[in-house]
Amino acid sequence: MACQHQTVHIDSSPTAASEGIVPPPIARRQAATRPSGRATGNTDDHASLESLFPPPLVLPDDGLINECDEPPQTLRSWISLKERNAITRRQQTIYVVPPPTDDSVSPFFCSLMRHWARSVAEPAKIRCDPPPVETIRDYLEAFYHPLPVKLLPETPKFVHWEDNDDDDNTKKNTRPGPPQYIGLQIKNNLTRITTRDTPDQQFPRQLQLNDLLDAAIAALPRDAYAMVMLTHHDLYEDDDDDFCCGRAYGGSRVAVVSTARYTPVLDKHMGVDREHTWPLSHCEEYVRRKCWEDAAAASELPSSLLPEPTPTVLTVNATTDAKSPFANVLRSAIALPSPTPLRPRPPPNIPTDGIVTPSTYATATSDFANYWLARVVLTASHEVGHCFGFAHCVFYACAMQATGSILEDLRQPPYLCLVCEAKLGRAVRSASNLVGTGKGDGDEKEWLVRRYEKLVAFCERKGMREVRMFAAYRNWLMQRIAVVKGDSVEL
Repeated sequence: MACQHQTVHIDSSPTAASEGIVPPPIARRQAATRPSGRATGNTDDHASLESLFPPPLVLPDDGLINECDEPPQTLRSWISLKERNAITRRQQTIYVVPPPTDDSVSPFFCSLMRHWARSVAEPAKIRCDPPPVETIRDYLEAFYHPLPVKLLPETPKFVHWEDNDDDDNTKKNTRPGPPQYIGLQIKNNLTRITTRDTPDQQFPRQLQLNDLLDAAIAALPRDAYAMVMLTHHDLYEDDDDDFCCGRAYGGSRVAVVSTARYTPVLDKHMGVDREHTWPLSHCEEYVRRKCWEDAAAASELPSSLLPEPTPTVLTVNATTDAKSPFANVLRSAIALPSPTPLRPRPPPNIPTDGIVTPSTYATATSDFANYWLARVVLTASHEVGHCFGFAHCVFYACAMQATGSILEDLRQPPYLCLVCEAKLGRAVRSASNLVGTGKGDGDEKEWLVRRYEKLVAFCERKGMREVRMFAAYRNWLMQRIAVVKGDSVEL
């Protein structure tokens, strides 16, 4: 029987306590949002703001466990960060680099690059197109309002690298293996990209992430505040990595994000629980079960011999508690079905010659494609945040949290918490006159409402409201707009 998500977990998990991760007191949380670094003395107003900002879940093996010794970055410490890049009249644009094409004079090389970007788990008779780069740009433009977000005019190209000749294979008259290096050309810059076999064999070949970041640095436009490069190929960072989905060199203002591992085609292999991605990652039954399974593994006892997990105190009923803002967010997700699996359906008309082309088969359903999109924009907005100097967040569940796995990626929220939102507001509102956003963007409330409204408009696009994350995000945004305006909310 499918989980009913009846109870919302609005606190950190039992794992957090066992790992010694204790949320800071409310006075410190309030102080973290203020330029002075001091609390006001009356925290009641801040407590009411936190109704839509639960603390991080911290489930077993989450990234926050490994980074709990890092000092938290408050608004005050971010302001004083020497490495932080300021938005200027000359450098104010965020660029999105489209995934490299395989435009080459060699048909074999073109075919090879396309082959490397296709998951071995992808059904052969179904097209699973990755998210359109224009839609990713649109999301980032709303997320980082009011900064302009543009596509890089020059599309990168993968090209053959000349130093791949293997003398030993030539002497032995044996067939050469896949190229160890390929070239990435962006404008007039050509960078060597190292490749390797994929350890878990889910893709034919991986590209070296740091090489791609070097290529991005070399191609950074003069008017860029930040730049994020997209790729459909699987990546790795270190020799010990299985894969890596993204990374930013914040001080250099560049980031790279791969769409490869976020395809729902790989969900079974990656162990993704589609029923409990955000916001349903805050389902009480799910949180208890994950902590219980971890305790069983640590004790080397079957879960049947462990005592039943104790319900937590800080929960609300997701179906009956109309006064809980975060329960409202979950209800908007519960009302939608899980994404449908990809299955080829018989072609409507079999050609008389019996030849069936790829276009004859069904493409991915819109909810499937938009679930993929939801995952990619989360990581893209996170990595661009590092270019603003944002460190990993420890105060709340937040888009800037550290993540240690694909599973954790999908449990995290798309929104910035109160602390990180204050940093973004400080950065972009001070630049509002530079980017010509018009009267009012210098005011914090006005900027918040405009930013939220742009994100709501994105979440209301065709097909988006059928995706759990976007539907729940819209609900969350509408409630935040009401809080900022002091109005009642209409969902």
